[in-house]
Amino acid sequence: MSTTMSEAVIAGAGGDALEKLPLPERFAAATVRLADIKMFQDVDDKDVQKSLIVDEVPMPELAPDEALVAVMASSINYNTVWTAMFEPLPTFQFLKQMAKAGGWERRHDLPYHVVGSDAAGVIVRTGSSVRKWKAGDHVVVATAYVDDQDHDTHRDGMLGEGQKAWGFETNFGGLAHYAIVRASQLMPKPGLLTWEEAAVNPLCAGTAYRMLVSDRGAHMKQGDVVLIWGATGGLGSYAVQLVRNGGGIPVGVVNSRRKADLLRSLGCEIVINRSEIDGGDATLLQRPEGWRKIGAAVRDAVGEDPHIVFEHVGEKTFGASVFLARRGGTVVTCGSSTGYQHTYDNRYLWMRLKRIIGSHGANLHEQWEANRLLSMGRLLPALSTTYPLDEVATAARSVQTNQHIGKVGVLCLAPRPGLGVTDPQARARVGEDRLRTFQGWTSESDASSGRDHDEGRRLARV
Repeated sequence: MSTTMSEAVIAGAGGDALEKLPLPERFAAATVRLADIKMFQDVDDKDVQKSLIVDEVPMPELAPDEALVAVMASSINYNTVWTAMFEPLPTFQFLKQMAKAGGWERRHDLPYHVVGSDAAGVIVRTGSSVRKWKAGDHVVVATAYVDDQDHDTHRDGMLGEGQKAWGFETNFGGLAHYAIVRASQLMPKPGLLTWEEAAVNPLCAGTAYRMLVSDRGAHMKQGDVVLIWGATGGLGSYAVQLVRNGGGIPVGVVNSRRKADLLRSLGCEIVINRSEIDGGDATLLQRPEGWRKIGAAVRDAVGEDPHIVFEHVGEKTFGASVFLARRGGTVVTCGSSTGYQHTYDNRYLWMRLKRIIGSHGANLHEQWEANRLLSMGRLLPALSTTYPLDEVATAARSVQTNQHIGKVGVLCLAPRPGLGVTDPQARARVGEDRLRTFQGWTSESDASSGRDHDEGRRLARV
């Protein structure tokens, strides 16, 4: 019986062997469907478990500047939740707009959207113009899908008009057995990490790096006090580490005692549990009395106001963020998971000489810098829980309802967690316990019921 491509990849076949094997005609992928875009009209709970479907899709044709990656693992980002909710607009509009460019871009306009903006895997094919990568290479995928013929791209990859978020504004994303990526998205997989540990980093770690460390972000310096909302989430957990690495003082905001404990284990000494401040009133942070309570808690802990506020929550926290930044301070924002319509008191911005910086994703250089820190063990993967691909909708729901901690991984072709380490010596130097800092931490609800999603799924996959 002949070996399939997927079997060969799992077995660790080399590039020469992979190039000789035929590609599968169809493969498993997490999709949303054009026919379903109205399913949540007049529905309060837009449960993504109803719209995110694992299906068999045809293998797309490869463009000259692209690589086909056999995806060993991927992860859930909030943009997948948005896609599956069809909010703020159905992503099929992005795919139709993309197709108008003609050429290879027309492939993306399909009645289904293969989602996912993170991936770690093995290259199995390269297009004719790809020079620096070959079949058999172990890679992770940077999220920014850029147009190298746009002059602004050469100033900053994120400024080009054709820049897109891969797997959100493009088709053929990472929550699948195979994914198509441009060569300009490829980075070497850190050898000390497993497939699932490597897969969860690129989007969130790169985004946090640009927001804080890059010269296009908040210009964080030693001693800066940085207030980090959602500090145990995907973005926040990398922000805490980058602030500590850079000599700053992270002030992590979380909503439970369990998350506060995780933050302290990560080395974040100053933790604000907002549930102890708002008493369960989620609207308090949207009013001046709530802002003042958070500000007092920061000053009690640090003795001064934040130089930088790391903002990605949006509508429910943005007014507080503008208030809390010190005179001359900076709010750096990359998203709005609770809503895009922000209300804040502009007097605190203009009269106190503050700045708001918009930040989106990361260019390839910034992604490489963050990936280098991961390869050195100076940035730890935020993976807490791993699901198999056939439970991707459950994984996305946990992120949608904020029941997750850190990053939620998804095994695609990898048959079980723990595979993919090619540099065990580096892993030993960093330490297994450190690399697994987030693993084993469950959500508050799982902890109270005695469930451990991660262990249950590991056993199910072995």
